[in-house]
Amino acid sequence: MLSSLVAVAAVVAIVAGLLVLFGTRGDDSKADEPAGASPKPSAKPSSGPSTVGASVPKPSSKPTTEETSAPPPPPESTKPPSTAPTETTQPTQTTQTTQPPKPTQPVTIPAEERPAIEVYNNTPRKGLADTVASRARQAGWTVSGSPDNWHGKVAESTVYYPPGMLDAANQLAHDLGIGRTKGALDNMKKDRLTVILTSDYSG
Repeated sequence: MLSSLVAVAAVVAIVAGLLVLFGTRGDDSKADEPAGASPKPSAKPSSGPSTVGASVPKPSSKPTTEETSAPPPPPESTKPPSTAPTETTQPTQTTQTTQPPKPTQPVTIPAEERPAIEVYNNTPRKGLADTVASRARQAGWTVSGSPDNWHGKVAESTVYYPPGMLDAANQLAHDLGIGRTKGALDNMKKDRLTVILTSDYSG
């Protein structure tokens, strides 16, 4: 039994010696390192913001002093104006033909109410007064006396009437184709119509 205890003590002593030996070598290795040596920098990139970007100059926010020039106006066209004639539309003018007024139809006077008439020729044409007197009779007029020549100057064929016989004079002028009526002259009878024919009478 004693021998077993001695064997255990020997083993413990050996193990203790080994521990002391290896512990002393570890301290010596740390002492061999130079005292001023700094730890190696870490190769791991910094996760912080890079300072390189801060050195980049920022664009200036100050507005430029140069005035922005407006674009030049477009050049005027040098194309010559068209020489083609411009077609002008003129309003259509409607020409109205003015009809001459129709002669007023004279009042028809019954044959029994018509005054007598006298017919005179103031032209070189012989028998003109007789011809017109016959025409008057056919139209319902009473011819007084014999047709004769009129001495004097008369402008144109005329039916002369005394006061109050204008309507009868107009009807007689219409029946004989004479274009003028006029008040009776002083040397004419005042109870009848007087017809004087001149060269303008066409019958």
